[in-house]
Amino acid sequence: MVTWPRPAKSGYSCLCISYRYTGAYALSQFFVILIQPHCYNEPARQGETSTVKFRVDRDVLANAVSWTARTLPNRPAIPVLAGIRIEASEEGSLDLTTFDYEVSARSQISAEVETPGVILVFGRLLTEISKSLPNRPVEFSYDGSKVNVTCGSSRFTLGAMQVEDYPSLPEMPEHAGSIDVDDFSKAVSQVTVAAGRDESLPLLTGVKIEIRGEQLTLLATDRYRLALREISWQPSSPSMERETLVRARVLTDVARSLHSGGRLELSLSQNSDIIGFESEGSRTTSTMIDGDYPPVRRLFPDQTPTHAVVNTAAMVDAVKRVSLVAERNTPIRLSFTEGQVVLEAGQGEEAQASEALESLLVGEDIETAFNPSYLLDGLGAIETDFIRFSFTHGSKPVLFTGQDSLETDDHDTDFKYLLVPIRFSS
Repeated sequence: MVTWPRPAKSGYSCLCISYRYTGAYALSQFFVILIQPHCYNEPARQGETSTVKFRVDRDVLANAVSWTARTLPNRPAIPVLAGIRIEASEEGSLDLTTFDYEVSARSQISAEVETPGVILVFGRLLTEISKSLPNRPVEFSYDGSKVNVTCGSSRFTLGAMQVEDYPSLPEMPEHAGSIDVDDFSKAVSQVTVAAGRDESLPLLTGVKIEIRGEQLTLLATDRYRLALREISWQPSSPSMERETLVRARVLTDVARSLHSGGRLELSLSQNSDIIGFESEGSRTTSTMIDGDYPPVRRLFPDQTPTHAVVNTAAMVDAVKRVSLVAERNTPIRLSFTEGQVVLEAGQGEEAQASEALESLLVGEDIETAFNPSYLLDGLGAIETDFIRFSFTHGSKPVLFTGQDSLETDDHDTDFKYLLVPIRFSS
């Protein structure tokens, strides 16, 4: 059990959470690396098929290569992981895959296959080449040692990597359900801003996914803010209950790669440490983060005696202007009184700025202060015309929610953003 002390940064407090983390995966990954052989450009072994030939549309190829290459590791554990594996089948399709022992990506596209087979080429180079080719069909041919790429009058000869050394991709777990692509992408963008970026605290670099029947919840925190988003989806079983922890960067990559208007298929089982995402012929798998995520739901306040409502767009613009004079790690101060909120930054002999906006205050006057970047992240995740700030006390975490008009009592609780204020001198 690890419990975080209060951070040493002057003026900061944090959400009080704790967790357990097991590091067995690091040992198993090290063992895998030790037993994997590798080499480049070896001639084909006797008895093996040493030729591959196919033709594919240039735009289709470029899109598939770019999508698959996004998971290529910057520092591959073994050299072959820097490659894109391309399998041409007799049925007239190409399977492009990448894998780094944590995340895999697979894209399937149509092609004219003359000689089926498998090739492995350096991924980043193929990505740059496919983007630069003229708008003509692209022909690949492999002679056992080199891959020849021809497109119109453009010709490239690439060294082939030893495909036999490439690790097998993990199997997709059982199908769990489906969700609208736009809803998923929106939820991921709202929640991942609160995920941690400190790799020494691996649990906080993830997003917790909770499934309770037809409701799917995403949660993320970095100790200074906490984001929660609840969305509806279609589970394979109405009584399904699952919990998992996925790296925030993986969810972000998946969300960015999806095409608007489709459905995303989610694969997840209790007996697997793999989660899978599939949409329109593209598939991603990722290992889950091992450990117990802190019980962060209880940090959201049950009651808030004071709240203020401000126009969201006006608030965003004002924060951007006032924060221009806020030096690093200095806060923006917000003073809520009847009918207005005043934003201030800077003090003493330094540059100063202030701006007043119309607001509705229910409860007593209250002052608070926030990190400008964290404040803008929360404001940017609110999609309604107005934002509600709910307070228990000026020095306690403040709850952000959205609402459609200034004076309504109804506010949207499907998305919540809890932000820890910074202590400041009056």
